[in-house]
Amino acid sequence: MSRVESYLPYLAGVGVALTWGFSFIFTRGALDHLAPFHLLGLRFAAAVLAMALLRAFGAININVAPADYLSLLPLALFQPILYFSAETTGILLTSSSYAGMMIAVIPIFVAIFAALFLREYPNWIQLVFIIASVSGALFIIYMDARSIAGVNPLGTLLLMIAVIAGASFVIASRKASVDHSPIQTTWIMMVVGAVVFNIISLTQHIAAGNIGNYFTPLAEMWTAIIYLGVFSSVAAFFLYNYVLSKITASQGSVFANMVTVVAIAAGVVFRGELVFWYHLAGTAAILAGVWGTNYFAAAVPKRYQESSQVTENTT
Repeated sequence: MSRVESYLPYLAGVGVALTWGFSFIFTRGALDHLAPFHLLGLRFAAAVLAMALLRAFGAININVAPADYLSLLPLALFQPILYFSAETTGILLTSSSYAGMMIAVIPIFVAIFAALFLREYPNWIQLVFIIASVSGALFIIYMDARSIAGVNPLGTLLLMIAVIAGASFVIASRKASVDHSPIQTTWIMMVVGAVVFNIISLTQHIAAGNIGNYFTPLAEMWTAIIYLGVFSSVAAFFLYNYVLSKITASQGSVFANMVTVVAIAAGVVFRGELVFWYHLAGTAAILAGVWGTNYFAAAVPKRYQESSQVTENTT
């Protein structure tokens, strides 16, 4: 691997943070017009359509056998199915700020799960920087919320399920990289998400007696659907699966906390939101944590280096 290629996973991680960070602007606007599972159904349907078109035009090669669907189904159930379902419902029962505080601890669970299931042990310096990254995200969200009193216990339980699902996805994607390329993993995630979320949403529409209006919001929400489906789903998850095929689970997971930094910047630029001192302090901790976790990392296990080179040749 050349020196330039060695930087690609970190550039991809930044790309993931940028894409997911800007997605909050589109999600907030879309949820004013769409129910959560309706938005998720249209989002992942757009993702599948985009990948199918890219495949039809020869831009990507999706070589997926029935056995691949079976082997990657648990990963797809963790993310997007279980994660998005638990997070969306948890937010409805609590608040977006409280949910953000819960989700920010995913890297801690990733470090624990990686040691248990992947035998990837972060050294003590990495643990310090992982905690710094998590603490920076928690600090920003807590200072913005100022209060988490009266939180719904069921909402907290659902958000904890989302945390465990998110951490489990990182481990599952890391393990899947031994036998599957990032494009295979991403395709199956999008297909499973489109099928499950549209079944849930269609069932809700049938029960409400307004199934005829299922695609009506597309006329007004098409920009949000395209961004969330094509960029925030296909592109971002492909990049994240690529990241997790190249570097350790703990290294890859801390990039998710950069989403908080990007979301703040996007709010300032596009929504005129204010920046306070704690935003800057938390951002410094997050960025330092991402840098330190990756800078002081041990070498990537050889089995992942070899397998990722093989699977790349199949795409």
